[in-house]
Amino acid sequence: MIVPKKDLLVLLKPYYWVNVMLTCSFVFCKKNDYVCRHLFEPTDTSCELDTKELEILLFVMIVIMIRTRKAGSVTMVDYLSSSFIYTKTANLLLWFFADARYGLIYSALVIIITFVLPAPTYSGPENVVYFRSLASLEETLRDDKYTVWIVCFYTTWNPSCANFAPIFSQLSVEYDTKYLKFGKIDVSRYPDAAQKFNINDTSFSRQLPTVVLFKNGLESVRRPVFDAKGKVYKFFFTESNFKAVFDMNNVYADCKKTLDKKKNEGAEKTKSDKKKKTS
Repeated sequence: MIVPKKDLLVLLKPYYWVNVMLTCSFVFCKKNDYVCRHLFEPTDTSCELDTKELEILLFVMIVIMIRTRKAGSVTMVDYLSSSFIYTKTANLLLWFFADARYGLIYSALVIIITFVLPAPTYSGPENVVYFRSLASLEETLRDDKYTVWIVCFYTTWNPSCANFAPIFSQLSVEYDTKYLKFGKIDVSRYPDAAQKFNINDTSFSRQLPTVVLFKNGLESVRRPVFDAKGKVYKFFFTESNFKAVFDMNNVYADCKKTLDKKKNEGAEKTKSDKKKKTS
């Protein structure tokens, strides 16, 4: 996997390298002879991974591959963000099996680091409206029929939503215009929005994030979608996929035409009013 320069800069943040250290902690301590002899019973085999430990490591590798594939993790940053929860859980089990005291110490360490070093959030420019209730979203869609709205339904704890957040923000800057707007609503805080738009917001959901394009106040395009049997078609929220499926260039062009039309109508009205005043 080729790591872009911008991803390398992100990986230098303490959150990532500290969590990588937590991920590798048990294997490192087992394979480092000096550390191993001080932590584990000094026998000929104590510094080798036993069958149970190998099974746990193999299982977590399989889980990570399946879950990150479903999450659409296509970069190293996305991959690591999606895998940390599983690798740290595996390490917790390994430390507890080795010694319950080590397991408790590792648990406390993970909890402390989780609060001290939360996952980095996107801090770049964006033109996104954050809706604070279902009512405000519905009111906006009802009262602003000329504007095309692209709304992301997300949760803060879902890795796929976190991976998509910077892409959505960057698209909002690139395509924002008077009649094309981007919005977000947190369905973990406002579950009635998830219910209204038929979005499963549980931890096992394959619908997070869900992005809906509204025209004239009505749903026009949605991803992900369901098949005839009600099964969710997984959608990979990459920038190129998003632009293609939501036809962003044409939508933007149409919204610009609407803006130009409104400007012309305003200019004509101004001229008409001036003529009336002078006559």
